[in-house]
Amino acid sequence: MTTAKPAMRPARPEFSSGPCAKRPGWAPENLQNAVLGRSHRSKLGKARLKEAIDRTRDVLEVPDDFLIGIVPGSDTGAVEMAMWSMLGQRPVQLLAFESFGKDWVTDVTKQLKIEAEVLDAPYGKLPDLTKVRRDADLVFTWNGTTSGVRVPNADFIAADREGIVICDATSAAFAQALDWTKLDVVTFSWQKALGGEGAHGMLILSPRAVARLESYTPPWPMPKLFRMTKAGKVTLDLFEGATINTPSMLAVEDAVDALKWAEGIGGLAEMQRRADANLAVLEAWVDKTAWVDFLAESKAIRSNTSVCLKVVDPAIAALSDDAQADFAKKLAALLEKEGVALDIGGYRDAPAGLRIWCGATVDTSDLDALTPWLDWAFATVSAELQAA
Repeated sequence: MTTAKPAMRPARPEFSSGPCAKRPGWAPENLQNAVLGRSHRSKLGKARLKEAIDRTRDVLEVPDDFLIGIVPGSDTGAVEMAMWSMLGQRPVQLLAFESFGKDWVTDVTKQLKIEAEVLDAPYGKLPDLTKVRRDADLVFTWNGTTSGVRVPNADFIAADREGIVICDATSAAFAQALDWTKLDVVTFSWQKALGGEGAHGMLILSPRAVARLESYTPPWPMPKLFRMTKAGKVTLDLFEGATINTPSMLAVEDAVDALKWAEGIGGLAEMQRRADANLAVLEAWVDKTAWVDFLAESKAIRSNTSVCLKVVDPAIAALSDDAQADFAKKLAALLEKEGVALDIGGYRDAPAGLRIWCGATVDTSDLDALTPWLDWAFATVSAELQAA
């Protein structure tokens, strides 16, 4: 393998899995309509918040009878709001196959102290989905941002389920086909597939989720940031442009800009196509490259957004876990030093490797340009290891 530097460079080297690459053509000047220096409760401020909600519904193809709200705390805040407000009425199951799914296990079992059934799996695999019960509430991540694994569909959820389904879709929304008939709470954040800014989450509720909120009162105190009901009814203002606390109107405008871009390129179908095309570039490269493989070896469950790679070269695989982690860090650091790939180290709790964002805001041509650099970095760091 040659150690000569490739001639072509990615035009945009931002392959971070969050915050993710801005949409193609983004510039600060696109945000000139941001409502700055004004109250978010002003007529103009609420109108911009409502526009972000309405455009989300249109692009993500959310059913008309679902509620959509902007909430604090990014995707984490949205998931926490749902769990604290809705769980505890009936048995709970959680799917844990990556870091954030495991966080929800901790919150449910350690903080809310609910005796829940945890269906887990190691990184790169899914739990046994046939064990999901129709009579239990379910909490799961659709796409494991830290493992590169996604559920292939929602067939494992019963159509006649009795419980509610809380789906953390932060790295799946806009890139993968969410089955709205099977989901009652869907959450995501702007800084993933939209390439927006952080701090705010999106909370989407089905009529079944609304019914749970209005028929069940949890036994624990409810923090203000989690309160979605008043006098036994859902606070509908939260889903019409009002917010629990003060949002960043600059971040709101950035989300609106990203949604306008998504509409302009062809909506949800085109965003999904772009993510699939990006994954295909890496799949073609992995197929012909001996030193690397996907953490998710099964194509059926492989993410098309947060693509996780592992080094399988025998010489590296024979090293200790710490040495393998050090090798992966050196790969990522070298690529960042060259300015061709930024922030692509694997997640801190995941197996050693690389993680490359392939969502729709990334151009396929940049992934085409990246793969020779990945080979160059591997050859370079391997040679340094042999010489040491």
